[in-house]
Amino acid sequence: MIKFSEVLHSSGVDPKEIMSLLQQLTDNVGTFTQKELDDIIADPNSCLVVATIDNKLIGMLTIGCYKSPTGAKAWIEDVVVDESHRGKGTAKKMVEYAIELVRQKNIPLLQLTSNPKRVAANHLYPTLGFKRKETNVYNMKF
Repeated sequence: MIKFSEVLHSSGVDPKEIMSLLQQLTDNVGTFTQKELDDIIADPNSCLVVATIDNKLIGMLTIGCYKSPTGAKAWIEDVVVDESHRGKGTAKKMVEYAIELVRQKNIPLLQLTSNPKRVAANHLYPTLGFKRKETNVYNMKF
């Protein structure tokens, strides 16, 4: 049975398992350390959500929350399910779990981005109530 939870203590999560998932998400990943995990857990504006089976990590996502002059917002980032567990509804249930966490925080806007190449993800999000927003996304790496 799949368990979905917010990570509140790093003792239940192995950074190596997170690294394995990150490598399935992107080619642009370096390392992921215990300190980085501890920093995410300690950050009041971040929430790491995991999907596990028998304490083995099979999926994760991160929720980032902030306030701006136009109101409180949350973003879902780094959604990934292990290759061996894809196509079984895990991502859907994990995002539904995240939606409920954001609702409980009374944040009125939840956003995410998804690479157009991620066909399954781009079909999933509208079924959960997300609307496509016409905008350009820019980033700057330091």
